[in-house]
Amino acid sequence: MIERTFFVLALAAAGSSAASCGGGNADALKPVVISEAVRYDSEDPAIWINRGNPAESLVFATDKNKDGALYAFDLSGKAVDEKTVRGLARPNNVDIAYSFVLNGQTIDIAVVTERLENRLRVYRLPDMTAIDNGGIPVFEEEEHNAPMGIALYRRPSDGSMYAVVSRKKGPTEGTYLWQYLFEDSGNGYVSARKVREFGTWSGFQEIEAVAVDNELGFVYYSDEGVGIRKYHADPDAPNASGELALFATDGFREDHEGIAVWKTGLDEGYIIVSDQAAGKLRIYDRQAEENSSGRIHRFIAEIRTSATETDGIDVNAFLVTEKFPEGLLVAMSADRTYHFYSLEDIRQRLPKSDP
Repeated sequence: MIERTFFVLALAAAGSSAASCGGGNADALKPVVISEAVRYDSEDPAIWINRGNPAESLVFATDKNKDGALYAFDLSGKAVDEKTVRGLARPNNVDIAYSFVLNGQTIDIAVVTERLENRLRVYRLPDMTAIDNGGIPVFEEEEHNAPMGIALYRRPSDGSMYAVVSRKKGPTEGTYLWQYLFEDSGNGYVSARKVREFGTWSGFQEIEAVAVDNELGFVYYSDEGVGIRKYHADPDAPNASGELALFATDGFREDHEGIAVWKTGLDEGYIIVSDQAAGKLRIYDRQAEENSSGRIHRFIAEIRTSATETDGIDVNAFLVTEKFPEGLLVAMSADRTYHFYSLEDIRQRLPKSDP
């Protein structure tokens, strides 16, 4: 997730390219780039901005298999072999965070859930050096301890770094997700300790996709058979374990899948959710509003993409390059690839009242 301070890194958007058709659907959004195929099973992407040279930014993406990998792709979709981590035991989801302090240095990190080993793997960016001393166990002593979703939260007030982790199965009331505080172990490695358990689950499907909005302080996750649930991201916030909203409960063909927060300002923007079975992205207002049912996030639009059966997605409006003048959205596709879309093309498909 990009921090508030990175807004100054955004360059002025330039150029214009109309979205065009893709695949067999006349209205499908066409990607600017399609990545090389991973070996087994594409699952979840995360965008890392190279702040010194945005054109050399990377997309990290999981290849979900017992002999899986965390791939690195450049912005042309080419796999970067020297930064790809192989031999991971069913890596599921991945997230990126900036400005973690380790051994007196401020670094960026990539964190991936290694499902068959019941642990997190943490890598320093961009060299992809492991800094977790062999892995960080999660859901210890739990019957259901296979991690799936991951979202990183950097608390603006003090810079503390947290990981919110979901699992393949879990209880229905209040403990499905666990949140961990990342700490400097003092020997050059990252350690973590659990700071809370939270999260209602409907009992249908599972909870996999998790996303955090650092600036507004919220965490969102897909209760796949029901909708998107919203909580405070700060474990020390008042009523931190109380659900704040349940939205996006209708209009989906089947599962609610990947989530990404598209930030267009300090508190403006959108929440994007993948409607996997329909081949669409559904877009909601980042700001909540009150109605007779409580606080909801207003539905704005749905956009068909050429990616198929999309699960994981990530978005960043502050990665500005010639190909992506207003930022980048990456979507997993079932053909073992990842599709890179221009946010300019997506914006052009939004209602005129939502520029």
